[in-house]
Amino acid sequence: MSEVTVRVVTMLTSMLALGLLWHFSAGALNDRSLPPPYAVWQAFLVEWHSGELVFHLLATLGRVAAAFILAMSIGSCIGMLLGSYKTLNTIFDSWLVLLLNIPALVIIVLSYIWFGLNEAAAISAVALNKIPNVVITMREGARSVDSELNEMAKVYRFGRWKRIRHVLIPQLQPFFAAATRSGISLIWKIVLVVELLGRSNGVGFQIQLYFQLFDVATILAYTFAFVFVMLAIEYLVLQPMERMATRWRTTSA
Repeated sequence: MSEVTVRVVTMLTSMLALGLLWHFSAGALNDRSLPPPYAVWQAFLVEWHSGELVFHLLATLGRVAAAFILAMSIGSCIGMLLGSYKTLNTIFDSWLVLLLNIPALVIIVLSYIWFGLNEAAAISAVALNKIPNVVITMREGARSVDSELNEMAKVYRFGRWKRIRHVLIPQLQPFFAAATRSGISLIWKIVLVVELLGRSNGVGFQIQLYFQLFDVATILAYTFAFVFVMLAIEYLVLQPMERMATRWRTTSA
């Protein structure tokens, strides 16, 4: 049996054990606060067939994608600049520390107060919460760039774009992949808070709605549906991208 097969079987067995523990715990408690798995499945089917689940999932995924692109673009550029120029890093390092320590909830509330309860404020609030983390990761990447490779590029008279493509990007790819994986996991959680506080659709809005109705089964149905979507993105997109980003290191070794 291959290593991959063993890993898959182990994961499935572990999830089955968790499901059984949940089932028997719900039966023993016999309370609305902990519905059994089949009740959550029934709530999922109801929301799926009504179209509500798909609609709100897509709304949340759209915000996640927009905030992710914004945070990665701005954070990567700032991080590379701070890692490349010591003077800039000295000037703005305290700004970065300040942003890292401001609670996400404060940024969300202030964004809604300053810019209104609109889509731009929601996406900007999420991006602002993630940008400092991206900056730190990409700053370390820029600092770790091999100066000897840069010298080699100068000797062979690489142009600016050729140097970026063949020297800089391969060395920064692992750091970008790390920022991507940590970014997507943080952003979707903050998006739910943004939706709960000031949006009229999305998974966070639905969780708030069913919290008021004390419908725990539907809350869990929306939660697990979105978690499964994010896990699919993790295993099908992010992990393969990370392996591609570090393949050149193992090949050269």
